[in-house]
Amino acid sequence: MKRLEGKVAIVTGGARDLGRAISVKLALEGAKVCLNYFDNEADAKETLEMIKKDGGQAIAVQGDMTKAADVKNLFAKAAEAFGPTLHVLVNVVGGIVGRKLITEQDEKWYDFLMDVNMRSVFLCTREAVPMMTEGGSIVNFSSQAARDGGGPGASMYATAKAAVMCHTRSMAKELGPQGIRVNALAPGMINTSFHDRFTKPEARQNLHNTAPLRREGEAREVADLVCFLACEESSYITGTAIDINGGVLFS
Repeated sequence: MKRLEGKVAIVTGGARDLGRAISVKLALEGAKVCLNYFDNEADAKETLEMIKKDGGQAIAVQGDMTKAADVKNLFAKAAEAFGPTLHVLVNVVGGIVGRKLITEQDEKWYDFLMDVNMRSVFLCTREAVPMMTEGGSIVNFSSQAARDGGGPGASMYATAKAAVMCHTRSMAKELGPQGIRVNALAPGMINTSFHDRFTKPEARQNLHNTAPLRREGEAREVADLVCFLACEESSYITGTAIDINGGVLFS
């Protein structure tokens, strides 16, 4: 039997890169997946096709996860398609957006980085909890930057991701008595378009030269970890922030 047979999962930012890998993995394990995307409908359709090709069930819902109305619509569409009970929420939405030194940042920059990385998690978690029963699992995406402060120009991104990490621990305490687990991942350098856009080639090469495993991670490896945290196999794990970085922090 598939590990998530009969379960319903929502994946924000679930149409490309890490989100796509997670959506596909959860569907392969039997979950009915509602994936959210922001503006690239083509990516969402491609992800749906990948899931359905393998016999999975999924829908895609457009929306800005920093806006409460869009979040409510996402969860309403999931309930309409798959029923009123939600078993898994994966908060992937987030990003560095760009790099700015502290003297270049303004209040608009601060608000945007905090909104896309932390507000999105807050809004989606608030909407998910009433739909969850005992055994529910929430997986939030923090970052290695939350551990080490991030690279040049990424201070606000690192700060927002540290807030996600703390929020994860707080929610684990609050929701634990209801049997709902909340965990976070802190990925390092994973081979996705994120680093194609925001990480210099020399920084990526340096990781290949110095990281204990001498390579970047792959999206499927992150998806495997998310799936484990969504499954009964991890039923006594909550409040954690799991590093997935090839040993970089310890080298």
